[in-house]
Amino acid sequence: MNVLYVISGVTGMTGNELVRQLLNQSENAVKIIGFDNFYASSIDTVSDCIDDERFDFYEYDLNSIEDMNKIESMVVDLKEDFHEVIYINCAAVVHTEHFYNVYETYETNVVSMNRFLEQAIRVGAEKYINCSTSEIYSMNSWNEDGGVKESDYITMANAEHSQRTSYATGKLLTEFFMKDAVDAGKIKGCSIRFANVYSKDEKYPKHIIPYIIDSFKNKKEVVLLENSKKNCRTFLNNYDSCSAVLELAKTDSALDGSIYNVATDEEISIIDLTKLIAKKMSIDDAIIKFEGYRESDPERRLLSTEKIRTKTNWKPIIDLDKGLDKCVENYTKN
Repeated sequence: MNVLYVISGVTGMTGNELVRQLLNQSENAVKIIGFDNFYASSIDTVSDCIDDERFDFYEYDLNSIEDMNKIESMVVDLKEDFHEVIYINCAAVVHTEHFYNVYETYETNVVSMNRFLEQAIRVGAEKYINCSTSEIYSMNSWNEDGGVKESDYITMANAEHSQRTSYATGKLLTEFFMKDAVDAGKIKGCSIRFANVYSKDEKYPKHIIPYIIDSFKNKKEVVLLENSKKNCRTFLNNYDSCSAVLELAKTDSALDGSIYNVATDEEISIIDLTKLIAKKMSIDDAIIKFEGYRESDPERRLLSTEKIRTKTNWKPIIDLDKGLDKCVENYTKN
């Protein structure tokens, strides 16, 4: 089967690994139209793929109507040569430092996501995968039975507590767009709530894992928020997050407009994570300091993945120990 993929945010943490996995797969002949504006990434992340004739990259902005019209024209010109057209929206303002900027997250994550979905419908794409976030669970990110399920009611902080939740609210709205389009019979698709994805190839040390490694490497110490004294998280390698996207994309029965948690169940405290990274960097007496506090930051984020494991054959294969080894090797080498 010939499949045409249209991927936004293609040089970001999810997008670049999707390209790699698609080009390495054997069951389908693929063509990828990918674009990014380098807001939080660079062309370096796809340097090993850029010369592949199956991958066409464009420095375009999801928020630019002119750029998106060009993408639409390309798809219209090419689609007759393919059995299936699949849109994957990976563009998102994902670094925590931007969560509190209401306008910065709204345009990309809400308005432009919906325009991209509408484009997919106009060109006759068969499927649309909406990358959402576990931030949506906000203050209800775990329960006494373990991980929260997609069907659980959520308890969100609001503007009286923290502007951070504006990011989660915007992403939640995209899930309604997705469900409405599927219910109306316009397209097949789903939304994916990723939990704390990390990669050995992140360009900036802003997420917690590269931040810890970079701090030990360059400052010989790590400064954590006061929240870190009690916070625990699970961490999902981007190889596994992307394999989940592709597994859902090929499972028509799962593309019912609903939501899928994609995560691991390897919960670890932020302090223990820091000590584990220090050990892998051969640091005996790790210096850990605490400074600052983040509002509406859940103590735990533990998601149930029963739904995706039941509906598809997906399961994570890179455990945290192995994933951290790759991160430490890559960040200390560069």
